[in-house]
Amino acid sequence: MKRILIANRGEIAVRIIRACFDEGIESVLVVSAADTDSLAARLADEVVVIGPASASESYLSAERVVQAALNANCDALHPGYGFLSERPTLVEACEQNGITFIGPSAEIMRESGDKLLARNMAESVGIPTGRGTAGLSSLDEAIEAAEKLDAYPLLLKASAGGGGRGMTIVRGPEDLREGFIRSSTEAERAFGDGTVYLEPYIEKARHIEVQLLADSHGDVRHLGERDCSAQRRYQKIIEEAPSVGLSEELVGRIRDAAVRLAQALKYVGAATCEFLVDVQRETFVFLEVNARVQVEHPVSEMVTGVDIIREQIRIARGERISFSQEDVVIEGHAIECRINAENVSAGFLPSPGVITEWTVPQGDGVRIDTYMHDGATVPPYYDSLIAKFIAHAPTREEAIAKMVRVLERSRVAGVSTTIDLQLAILRDGTFGAEPITTKWLEDSFLSGYRA
Repeated sequence: MKRILIANRGEIAVRIIRACFDEGIESVLVVSAADTDSLAARLADEVVVIGPASASESYLSAERVVQAALNANCDALHPGYGFLSERPTLVEACEQNGITFIGPSAEIMRESGDKLLARNMAESVGIPTGRGTAGLSSLDEAIEAAEKLDAYPLLLKASAGGGGRGMTIVRGPEDLREGFIRSSTEAERAFGDGTVYLEPYIEKARHIEVQLLADSHGDVRHLGERDCSAQRRYQKIIEEAPSVGLSEELVGRIRDAAVRLAQALKYVGAATCEFLVDVQRETFVFLEVNARVQVEHPVSEMVTGVDIIREQIRIARGERISFSQEDVVIEGHAIECRINAENVSAGFLPSPGVITEWTVPQGDGVRIDTYMHDGATVPPYYDSLIAKFIAHAPTREEAIAKMVRVLERSRVAGVSTTIDLQLAILRDGTFGAEPITTKWLEDSFLSGYRA
């Protein structure tokens, strides 16, 4: 593996370029017309412009991406996250053209990416999934399924994708019609498939996920778990590793469930297995498998010392995972803040523009994953994530305190960001004193927050 095409942009493209450099591999970056002078473009060994700013004509075009890989004589392709990273069609196109896809096979991606198929697989190996329904394609089917469940509140979810798209809480029968139309329409728009399903909604839940690595030799390793309960509209804002406030017995069962599911899927590559924990009953249910590297992978790297991207590359080369499960030792606590170019006071509207100042402190246990610099442009065409601030320390309390210092001393001008919001969350007594649930941010914190 000598040349890797990176089919992504922003901070994850910079991250993959760094891993390629460390592995002694040349990096080829595809860019849209809006990203020709991005930091990733400046760092890559070669840059290929594949289309205009519109994602549908550039980053979401499997045909253009694969053709760019062929033209640049790349022997492998890394999809990052988002865009085409979970599209089996891209995997198939790579396979047909002799390009190694750094990720699972198209078949495994379909099995793990379809929530209903993944749920069935989880159930087959004894992992609890809740009493969810089969796929629902019409309102009549949804009404009949809800009557059989008889367990309001319920949650409507898209079958074909994640990221919170297509998710709607249904409090009673009177909400079902509007909720079904909203979820199905959003699912169709986001994933090209309007199929949804219903499952009981857990009122007080924590979002816990397990980072996995699996190779083609049948080895599966977990890198511990992350807590991603700080969410707004199902979008993660702060992530931590490891989880706190859960019994060792429960955490052990969650980790074991994730490994067993990866083994059942015969998974190869990096993946994340996500669960909801019912904090009142100390039970958990399976949510989904993400067949790619996650935005929040740095917190797992910080507490284990494992470079997940480099392991992805090695696994794609056919090598074994470079460490045993016994080698994985969770040290300290890491916390990640997603910094978005958004105007919080205006309802979290995107805030594109030119960065006129970018000054972020560095120090021991501090990691900044970003594509920002003085003069960088935040384009209006893509996701608003501009950076990830990660802090690592011996304890959760110390990690929070370190992150507060980083946020306080960061100076970003030219666009609005979520830095002040992150600071307010971390300074909140509830967040610091105890693990929060998935609804705390929206139901409790944001109701009293003034940007």
